[in-house]
Amino acid sequence: MLPSRLAYATQFLVALIAIFVLWGQVGGQGHLDAMPWYLKLFLGCGAAFAIVKATAAADSKENPWNGRTLKWIGLLLVLLICCGLASYYYHLYEEDEEQNQDDGISSALIVERCTAGLPGYFVWTRLARQ
Repeated sequence: MLPSRLAYATQFLVALIAIFVLWGQVGGQGHLDAMPWYLKLFLGCGAAFAIVKATAAADSKENPWNGRTLKWIGLLLVLLICCGLASYYYHLYEEDEEQNQDDGISSALIVERCTAGLPGYFVWTRLARQ
């Protein structure tokens, strides 16, 4: 009994890594980073748990494609679709930092040598818009 529990725990950890790598590659890492942690925790751990439960259900009976296995695979597909929908939502509605900045406007910093003050000192002058 203990080796199978150890195998399922190892499968959970490997599945968790695989899900987040796949989610970052398919859905985009920037969108994944913009999501709140609890959404990623629920969807990622739920999908990894469904993978382990589907494996355990397939291992428990003589026929691996039984009703319990199909139920967990169906739940896994629902969770993966939710992962895709969450990525799509954050793709559409996340604030784009580049759009918030004005295009073509930059600030410049000009160094002038101070003639009235002590020799060797510089005055930093900032031009607001260029």
